[in-house]
Amino acid sequence: MNKKIKKTVLLILPILLGVFLIWYSLSKLSPSDVQSIKTSFKTANYWWVALSLLFGILSHLSRAYRWQFLLEPLGYKPRFANSVMAVLIAYLLNLFIPRSGEIARAASIKKYENIPFEKGFGTIVAERVADVIMLFSIIGLAFFLQAELIGSYIFKDDSQSSWLYKIAILVALSLVGYFIYRILQKSKNPFIIKVISFANGLLDGAKSIFTMKKKWKFIFHTVFIWLMYVLMFYVVTFALPETTNLPFEAIIVGFVVGGLSMALTNGGLGTYPVFVASALILYNIEDNPARAFGWIMWTAQTIMVIVFGSLSFILIPIYNKYQKK
Repeated sequence: MNKKIKKTVLLILPILLGVFLIWYSLSKLSPSDVQSIKTSFKTANYWWVALSLLFGILSHLSRAYRWQFLLEPLGYKPRFANSVMAVLIAYLLNLFIPRSGEIARAASIKKYENIPFEKGFGTIVAERVADVIMLFSIIGLAFFLQAELIGSYIFKDDSQSSWLYKIAILVALSLVGYFIYRILQKSKNPFIIKVISFANGLLDGAKSIFTMKKKWKFIFHTVFIWLMYVLMFYVVTFALPETTNLPFEAIIVGFVVGGLSMALTNGGLGTYPVFVASALILYNIEDNPARAFGWIMWTAQTIMVIVFGSLSFILIPIYNKYQKK
């Protein structure tokens, strides 16, 4: 398989997977299921969805502002409006071509702020390091909360035993992970070498965050961005009566599962509603409300990205044209 065909397959495959999952999930629904989901959409409280979108917008603004802290040490201070529109364009393009958004973002800031592409792209990669750390932290929190649930089954309601159980699991996993890492470092397998190199790069990137001039502001905005992401998910639970009383651990697990599903298809097409619904069902939410929640959440996020990303794509040349006058 030549490189051109391989790239085409990698581009089309996630979309086909998403379309298949949509078809498959819909084909399993009975007429009464479809009617139940339609009713959930009609009766949902969309003020909560609107609040979710507001949190999403705040996260994008914070991401654009955080970008300044990485560009400033390089001698560049782009206009905030250009940073915001470049970020929104990146989200839009990632819906259609995975990872193309990062390239478009660096290209936009080069065109309108005269920042070299490689430097702009380098700062975006550094951002991703911080985001990966946050994602792993939330995944760890999800596991921690799940460990508590498992512990409660094993040790009944003995809270002291439950805490000892969680600590023992975390220590054991840390030790196992450390020894595996040390063993893999000695491997000569090309794939493993790449994985270790990537892991070392993340560690180096993490270290650079703590040594930058405005590290605390950068860390604050990183935490703020991910807090907004979680709140986006959380407030939508109040849009449907069936999901209003979800426990905190269900929120975190649903958020993590939904976030990971985004990596499988473009913008979580087909995967996000299915994965989120599967997570909520584990917490005794009925199938149809769980599916409705997943679809409402995904649809709202996608529409927001399409609307604001498209507006940014149109407005960024107009804005910069008038800035030059």
